[in-house]
Amino acid sequence: MTMNKNKIFVAIPVLDEYDYLPQTLHSIFSQNADIHLFICVNQPEKWWNIPDFLPICQNNQRTLEYLQSIKNQNITIIDKSSKGQGWQTQKQGVGMARKTLMDSILQVAQNDDVIISLDADTLLEKDYIENVNKRLSDPQFVALAAPYYHALSGNKQQDRAMLRYEIYMRNYLLNLMLIGSPYSFTALGSAIACKCSVCRAVGGFDVQTAGEDFYFLQKIRKFGKIALSCEKKVFPANRFSHRVPFGTGPAIEKGTNGDFAAYPIYDIAFFDEIKKTYSNINQLFEKNIASPFFIFLQQQFKSENFLQPLRKNYKTIDHFTKAFHQKVDALRIFQFLRYCQQQNPIKDEMALIHLFAKVFPNNMNVFFNEEKPFSFENSNVENLNKLRDFLVEKENIFRYKFDKQLPL
Repeated sequence: MTMNKNKIFVAIPVLDEYDYLPQTLHSIFSQNADIHLFICVNQPEKWWNIPDFLPICQNNQRTLEYLQSIKNQNITIIDKSSKGQGWQTQKQGVGMARKTLMDSILQVAQNDDVIISLDADTLLEKDYIENVNKRLSDPQFVALAAPYYHALSGNKQQDRAMLRYEIYMRNYLLNLMLIGSPYSFTALGSAIACKCSVCRAVGGFDVQTAGEDFYFLQKIRKFGKIALSCEKKVFPANRFSHRVPFGTGPAIEKGTNGDFAAYPIYDIAFFDEIKKTYSNINQLFEKNIASPFFIFLQQQFKSENFLQPLRKNYKTIDHFTKAFHQKVDALRIFQFLRYCQQQNPIKDEMALIHLFAKVFPNNMNVFFNEEKPFSFENSNVENLNKLRDFLVEKENIFRYKFDKQLPL
């Protein structure tokens, strides 16, 4: 058992997960920790009257029967799927389920306790929970955006789509860390942990149709520092899914049809434009600057002098800098990158070449060479997996250094 006296609460939203949940629960209860599990089986109430959704309703009922058959007093079941119990308002879906779970846990948890957010199809590396608890015992961190790794499924088409999506995510995080963004994190609902005191302070999860993990981490980062490094990781499922509008499942499903329009691999030059503005915060403390990112922010905030209230209210550069990052947050960064891609479309392959040429030049010839040009369309699963694993290795090093505030 972990030596810490605080309790560990694990929160899992469940929808159409009967085939996956038993393996996940086995992975959780094999951990060396005292775990209190909260599960919310959920769906919109109206699905009971829609024939196409009836199989999901029935799957949820089988899941409830399975959960009720488990003799474990440390499992709390929240039924938001049986007839008359489902979501009956527009506020529904995984965001509402995560919020319901968090709110229920906070009713019984103490401030020093820890909440670990998972998905019903996610497996844990041995001693993951113990390591998460240890990581959050460091007073400088209020939450953890944990390392993750999608296993190969054996389905070539599916694995190619998954690897392409994961390369997109890892490129995103690597570049954020390289520019020193306070919002360097990967938003995966299955790879988040935080202290209960922090969850209370930020108001828990917002109700979102999707992306609730992104907004939750953004709120937390405005409150305190998020740890990125952890000795153990989670293994989210590599599977098709249309339960949410975007994220891993939909990306894999669309990717099998060659549709990655929503997940372009952003060029390092786009991030460098953000870094230029970060580097000129001392100048911004006094006056505006004419940089692409700053001009974009003026357009987004619909004001040429959107920083003037900050200059007026924050009299030191340190306080002004913190206020600047509170205003120019993860959402604004994402919006700017999308804008740059729309204005100057860069092929995914070329964006990766630019990253390697600048950051990993010694490894250029391993993945990119003139004799056999790299392309996502023509690369096989083995080569894509080698590229993914290289980025995983470098990302893990960067995560550790970023937490330690060491040069990348």
